[in-house]
Amino acid sequence: IDHHASSYAITGSLFKIAEAAEYIGIRSNLCYETSDRDGEKIAEEGIAENVEFIKYCSKKNDDMLKGMFGLHASMTISEKTLDKCLNAISGLNTGFHVHCAEGIEDLEDSRAKYGKGVIERWHDAGVLGSKTIAVHCIHISEKEMDMLKEKDTIVVHNPESNMGNAVGASPVLEMFEKRILLGLGTDGYTADMMESYKVGNIIHKHVKGDSNVAWGEIPEMLFINNRKIVERFIDGQVGILKEGALADIIIVDYNPPTEINKDNINSHLLFGINGRFVDTTIVNGRVLMEDRKLVDIDEERMMARSRELASEVWKRF
Repeated sequence: IDHHASSYAITGSLFKIAEAAEYIGIRSNLCYETSDRDGEKIAEEGIAENVEFIKYCSKKNDDMLKGMFGLHASMTISEKTLDKCLNAISGLNTGFHVHCAEGIEDLEDSRAKYGKGVIERWHDAGVLGSKTIAVHCIHISEKEMDMLKEKDTIVVHNPESNMGNAVGASPVLEMFEKRILLGLGTDGYTADMMESYKVGNIIHKHVKGDSNVAWGEIPEMLFINNRKIVERFIDGQVGILKEGALADIIIVDYNPPTEINKDNINSHLLFGINGRFVDTTIVNGRVLMEDRKLVDIDEERMMARSRELASEVWKRF
C-alpha cells in the first residue's frame, strides 16, 4: 500500500508505478498524495490522477491492483481542496490514505484554522471510514480515538519513521485497547517489515518505561491486522495457508537454536529473523525470488539504470 508524490510529474504517475508492479509481480494498492503545497492547479491534477486510477482499478477488477484516494496531511489540505476531494471520491467505493497528526505542527495548524484536532476535522468532514487509512495518529486525543473506532477507520503505525522524524510515539497501546484496527507499516523508512516489528516492540517499552508492554500487540498488528486491512480492499484471502487463499508466501532460511512452537514463534521472528533471511518469495502463486535470486528480472540492469537516473536527479538540486 503506497502513498506516492511527484508534484511536477503527476499525470500518469500511478499508472507507471502500476506498470512496474505488474512487471515485477507484486500486489499493490496505490494513491497520489493530493496537496495544496504547490498551488491549486497541482492539487487539481493530483485529484484527477487519483480518480482516473481508482476508476481504472475498479474496471480492471483484479486483486493484484487497487486504488485509494491520497491526501498529504490536514495542514496542506484547505477546506476548498478537501471539498473537491470529497466530491471526487463519491461513488468510487474506496477510502482516503492520509497522514494524520504525525507532527505536532499538523495538530497546531488544525486547531488554529478549524478549532479542532486533525482526526476530529476528518471525522466532521466525512473522511473517515472502513476503507480509509489514517497513518501515524500520534497527536490525537482519546475523543478522537473513539471517532476512529466509531467509523471503523484503519490506523497504521510506522515506528521507525516516527523516530527518524522525531515526531513522537503513537498511542497504539491505547488504541489497541479500544479495538481500533491497527496495522504496522514503514512509511518508506525501510523495506524490511521485520525491522518495524523490532522497533515497534521496543519503542513502546521505552515510552511507557515498562518492559512488559507491546509483546502481543505489535505481532497482532503485523501478522493478523495487516492481513485484515488488505482484505478490506480485495476479494481474496491473504496471510493464511489454506485451500482457496491467495498464494502470497515467503520462505525463510532460519535454523532455530531452540524449538519453535505456537507459544514462542513470535519471539523467534522478533529476535532471530530479518528480511535478509527470506530465501523465496511467492506472490499470487508466482515465484518472484528463489534462492535469493530474482526470477526473470535483470536486477543488475535495473540497479545500474536506477543509479544513472539518480545521478541525473541529483544534478537538479
